[in-house]
Amino acid sequence: LKPLIDVPRMAELTVDMLRRTLDAFINRDAAAARQIASEDDIVDNLYDQVFRELLLFMMEDPKTVTRATRLIWVAHNLERAADRVTNICERVGFIVTGRMEEIDGSKY
Repeated sequence: LKPLIDVPRMAELTVDMLRRTLDAFINRDAAAARQIASEDDIVDNLYDQVFRELLLFMMEDPKTVTRATRLIWVAHNLERAADRVTNICERVGFIVTGRMEEIDGSKY
């Protein structure tokens, strides 16, 4: 379909967010967790971009529908994984402060 740039970038960002979130959990660092959670918007924006691009490919050439749909699902699951990292960040904040606060909820 096209060179895979954004999907691997989404994966890298999500894995990096998870690693740093685990460090924030171990260190009981609510400020770091809040900062990490704010990065979910970057992954969300990449998902939007991938979705739009693949949708255009499908409209231009129906033969790409199966491949593009599978890539959309991959991107969707990476976006959801980043949302789960945000949920963990919220729990880190709860552990540290005793208050459960939603951190910039996902637009999905």
